[in-house]
Amino acid sequence: MSRVLTGVLDGTRSIDTDAHEAADRPLGAECIAIGADHGGFPLKQELKAKLVDAGWDVDDCGTDSTDACDYPVFAHAVARRVATEKCHVGIIIDGAGIGSAMVANKIPGVRAAACYDISTARNSREHNRANVLTLGAGLTGPALAWQIVQEWLKTPWGGDRHLRRVALIREIEDQYVRTDA
Repeated sequence: MSRVLTGVLDGTRSIDTDAHEAADRPLGAECIAIGADHGGFPLKQELKAKLVDAGWDVDDCGTDSTDACDYPVFAHAVARRVATEKCHVGIIIDGAGIGSAMVANKIPGVRAAACYDISTARNSREHNRANVLTLGAGLTGPALAWQIVQEWLKTPWGGDRHLRRVALIREIEDQYVRTDA
């Protein structure tokens, strides 16, 4: 049975599979979706270049300038690419990282975490199986943002004692996913 959230996924993919658990796969030269609003655009460009240099295939979901735009559009685009497995993981950058995390977490199968330091980056992956990272360009400078991204990408899912809690997150998500769409 296909389970979709109306207007988000097209019904061709079941979220009952483990496919949306892409954060578990060994990291390598896989696709990272990246997006930002106007406030996050300069940092997105800097991180994108570093990711490409590090060997990642980067899918740029926009924006393409510092002209005013709406972060939900880009957060949705990144989250959808992760949820539909077009990309392994995602990174979204706005002013604080909070709004983009809220948007991304509306997409079934996405576990977005707003991270402001290396510890929160590590914790979000190890404990919460995060597959989307959000950053606040107004709060995090480029050097720290790159350290956060590196730590986030290299940290594996911890499993074991965290498995039950992540399963509970999924069960709660499943309660709100429409099955009649």
